[in-house]
Amino acid sequence: MARTWKVTVSTDVHGHTAGWAETELAPPATTPDPSAAAFFDVDNTMMQGASIYWFARGLAARKYFTTGDLARFAWQQMRFRLLATEHAGDMSQAKEAALAFIEGWRVDDVERLAEEIFDELMAPRIWAGTRRLAQRHLDAGERVWLVSAAPVEIGRVIAARLGLTGAIGTVAEVVDGAYTGRLVGDLMHGPAKAEAVNQLAGVEGLDLSRCAAYSDSANDLPMLSTVGRAVAINPDGTLLRQARERGWEVRDFRTGRRAVKIAVPSTAAAGLLAGAVTAGMALHRRRRTG
Repeated sequence: MARTWKVTVSTDVHGHTAGWAETELAPPATTPDPSAAAFFDVDNTMMQGASIYWFARGLAARKYFTTGDLARFAWQQMRFRLLATEHAGDMSQAKEAALAFIEGWRVDDVERLAEEIFDELMAPRIWAGTRRLAQRHLDAGERVWLVSAAPVEIGRVIAARLGLTGAIGTVAEVVDGAYTGRLVGDLMHGPAKAEAVNQLAGVEGLDLSRCAAYSDSANDLPMLSTVGRAVAINPDGTLLRQARERGWEVRDFRTGRRAVKIAVPSTAAAGLLAGAVTAGMALHRRRRTG
């Protein structure tokens, strides 16, 4: 059975782009290229740190959970992942456990919170250099998608705020506007990103040899290898070595002689945090209705 991916072509729900980005916008190209597109990873590529981390920070500021709740649920998620790893790498138990926490939450509530939190915490952390690269593709008449392991609702908000074409992300099943606690398809991570890009190319009529992809992580080597032009942005050590060996372009927008580490969770830690966030949201819901 073919996997299912959710691709959202986004428009700004407020009818405008964020003021901090408007100064970088250039007149659009007069002749769009329908066969070319660009795909951008989000965490540490488009923005400093992990989007789910900033989402969690915003939820904590709104008293959705306490520091103790976050630590307890993060440990629970780590335990699930360790158990899954011990069983031949099967992550199904861990995924089901994480998604069970969001059962019953309304999609529109999550999207509303994501919009608020993007404006408050994520917008100032967008890498200006990466944003300019995305804008160059738009100015050339090419479409630009974000491709992230984060929930697609968060990716959709980020894409809309940046004026991009849309977002590909991890999808939770929704029935009657509420999450069921089950996953649709697979986690948007590693080879899954490459498969999603290939499927999107088929639907949109893209020529992947004319497309570009951008990422900071060696986890995205499958996606980077799928397109004609791969660019390492703020690369980790493994990706930097691979980029040099393969002759890929490297861009580093971090400051200092040695690239500084952002004081937020890594991709792996962000995965644990994602489960903690959804757990905290479920706890908050029970407290409100209890």
